[in-house]
Amino acid sequence: MTTIVTAVWLPAHAQNVGKPVRVDDPTAPVSISAGNITGRPDREVTLDQDVELIRGETRITADSATYDQIENEVEAKGSVRIWRFGDRYSGEALKLNLDSGIGNISRPTYRLEINNAQGDAARVDFESEDQANVIDGTYSTCEGPDPDWYLKADTMQLDMGRDLGTASNTIVYFKGFPIMGLPAMSFPLSGQRKSGVLPPQIGIGSKGWAEVTIPYYFNIAPNRDLTLFPKLIINRGLQLGANGRYLGTSYSGETNAELLLNDQQTGENRYSIASIHTQTVAPGWSYAWNLNKASDDDYPSDFSKTITASSQRQLVRELRSDYATPLWNASVRIQNYQVLQDPGSLLNPALLVERPYARLPQLTFHTGRYDVAGFDWTLDSEMTRFWHPEKVSGNRLVVNPQVSYPFIRPGYFIKPKVSLHASQYRLDNSAVGPTSFSRVLPTVSIDSGLIFERDTSFFGQAMTQTLEPRLFYVNTPYRDQNLFPNFDTAEAGFNMAQIFSENRFTGSDRINDAKQITTGLVSRYIEASGAERLRLAVGQRFYFEQQRVVLDANTAVRNDSRSDILLAASGRLSSSITLDSALQYSETASRVFGANYGVQWQPAPKKVLNAEYRYLRNTDNALVRNGFEQVIMSGQWPVSQRWYGVARVNYSLPDRKTVDSLIGLEYRADCWTFRLVGQHFVTASQTSTSPIFIQLELNGLSKFGTNPLEALRRSIPGYQLVNQPDVSTP
Repeated sequence: MTTIVTAVWLPAHAQNVGKPVRVDDPTAPVSISAGNITGRPDREVTLDQDVELIRGETRITADSATYDQIENEVEAKGSVRIWRFGDRYSGEALKLNLDSGIGNISRPTYRLEINNAQGDAARVDFESEDQANVIDGTYSTCEGPDPDWYLKADTMQLDMGRDLGTASNTIVYFKGFPIMGLPAMSFPLSGQRKSGVLPPQIGIGSKGWAEVTIPYYFNIAPNRDLTLFPKLIINRGLQLGANGRYLGTSYSGETNAELLLNDQQTGENRYSIASIHTQTVAPGWSYAWNLNKASDDDYPSDFSKTITASSQRQLVRELRSDYATPLWNASVRIQNYQVLQDPGSLLNPALLVERPYARLPQLTFHTGRYDVAGFDWTLDSEMTRFWHPEKVSGNRLVVNPQVSYPFIRPGYFIKPKVSLHASQYRLDNSAVGPTSFSRVLPTVSIDSGLIFERDTSFFGQAMTQTLEPRLFYVNTPYRDQNLFPNFDTAEAGFNMAQIFSENRFTGSDRINDAKQITTGLVSRYIEASGAERLRLAVGQRFYFEQQRVVLDANTAVRNDSRSDILLAASGRLSSSITLDSALQYSETASRVFGANYGVQWQPAPKKVLNAEYRYLRNTDNALVRNGFEQVIMSGQWPVSQRWYGVARVNYSLPDRKTVDSLIGLEYRADCWTFRLVGQHFVTASQTSTSPIFIQLELNGLSKFGTNPLEALRRSIPGYQLVNQPDVSTP
């Protein structure tokens, strides 16, 4: 991280923290060798032909030299070379005091051990063992006599003790062309963080307009920093931003704030803030917050540069505290949301984002013990105050004890369990009907399975194959819950994990009636090391009675005697090919309801291709249709010895249009990397964005331009930095 500064302040007590001490042994003897030695050994000697002088961590060679033993000072001429603590200098003439480390070398070239940087100069003045002043010199981390990039400065101070380089009247050259001129700049010698102005970031923003950001970085402490980033958005104005981070042994957090006064497009003040914090107060006791706010509904669409940020429509605000002991844990939280509506919701009510209930507050308690005379038991309870500005509000108390007696033996398991769900409601403002509800529902379940094993082979490799049939029985009686409010409950997604659960709803406002059995079969291929190579699974649920409990009046009662069939296959087919697939097939409709097929081919580091197909059949609801069919392709691949291509496309087959896409090129040289990436994605129902990222990274100096790495990592599974050492696939 390079910084451009006019002044840098570092606390005196923090300047050398963690830095190696470069102090020579004052008692070390001086060793001298030469083809010809004349003079007085007790005062001054003259050395000629293949001169070598060694004292501690300092070694000097030259054609000729004079050594003053009283001052402990050496002057050398002709093919002078000096090694100091691993740093190397070669020049025409040298003068150096071996006690103080003070001296100079004329017309030198140099190489630093700390980061393998090199350069040349008219003169280098040594101020101590740690500090060297480079006069009219250059600096680069590139190899060879003609580096691809270098900086040239009138004066440059290299302070190895503080891991800091500073330069004045500096020009940065790339491929022989000046790309930046600065009156002063500073940079870390080993890539560590430091305070100062960061290089400007110039790019294309979310709406296709140019943006210029000039961040200022404060390296407050090794575990704290602050970045201020004023940003000029050409068509909107000046946006001010700040990001602060901190990390301690018992706490961590980050806060990001942005402010745009008098947006030229809207005439309004625009802002956002996001803050997270976690902290352990005492053993077992912690607290946290997660606070988010935006000035208006359009803020994510107008300013976000990632798909994740632009799609955030429910901004959570939460304060919580947790306490845990080996036997029980409890928590209290206050939670509310800011809802940002899709701008298209004015024309299409189906796009309206429903506001969740606020929890003001919620108290939870959990306790349990395992293997108490063979029994496992748990107790979960919750008391919540739910509030909504437009819907019925009220209090909910839930108590859920569970007891099981598992039989687990080699080759089989049986886990009978009994649980009781007891809940009570007190409503504030029910327009019709009662304001008090209570419900007590018992549930009996038996989970059982067998495990068979055999020796086999998989693509010629010896394996252990398992065959694991499983039966899961659940019985919960019916209770009419149509009048119960729905504070936080939804129907869980139907998948392999959910069908082996007792309740098909998430939350506590609905408890399904169940007299059912779930059958499953899993087969795994396991290597001798214990690693799972392949997993195949199939599952289906059978209903003995009609399911009458529904989420709301718009949901139809289920009359099916069996659920859809679930099939899944995942694993590593070879050292370079991985597979992940799932299928949901409806026997009733004789069609596929949902499917997800994905394959990744990664034959070598920085070579990866991903292909995925996603399908979910449309299901009619009172307001929405939630189906989709998409094909997603992405990859990173070398197109020549140093050029790498990156791409992603997410194509919607029914709509015949691209949902999101990314394309770019990366160039990896020995000491620099160039990235050019363009991205397109939908930010709302009627808006999209196409940011462009251009970045030049000079290794050991800085990154210039806008950073595309977050977009690359999120868009391309298996993506690896091209300028980092190769990481082999698992």
